Amino acid sequence: MASILIIDDSRTSRKILKEVLERAGHEVVGEAANGEEGIGLYRELKPDLVTLDITMPVMNGLEALEHLMEEDKNVKVIMITAAGQKEKMVKAIKEGAADFITKPFEVEQVIEAVNHLLER
Repeated sequence: MASILIIDDSRTSRKILKEVLERAGHEVVGEAANGEEGIGLYRELKPDLVTLDITMPVMNGLEALEHLMEEDKNVKVIMITAAGQKEKMVKAIKEGAADFITKPFEVEQVIEAVNHLLER
């Protein structure tokens, strides 16, 4: 079981992700609606893993990823984004994200990505 922080501006996406992760035995320790909130929660909660949406207001996922990597070079981040944002995904992986999932996501895809990252 891992402690996970969900950073996504979509309340629906956060709800679905939380349900999927909790059913798989993980604990969602926090949720944030933008990168700025997410960084604050990461500092406070120190989760094992972060799911991070790319397109968000205030601070987008790429900016948040950069801050998280500065904060903790060992942070485990799975980027989540809408289909059709391949160049942003490539940039996120280069910046240190461990994996990515495209919306709409499949339950198995989320579980597989989380479990694979936690095994590293």
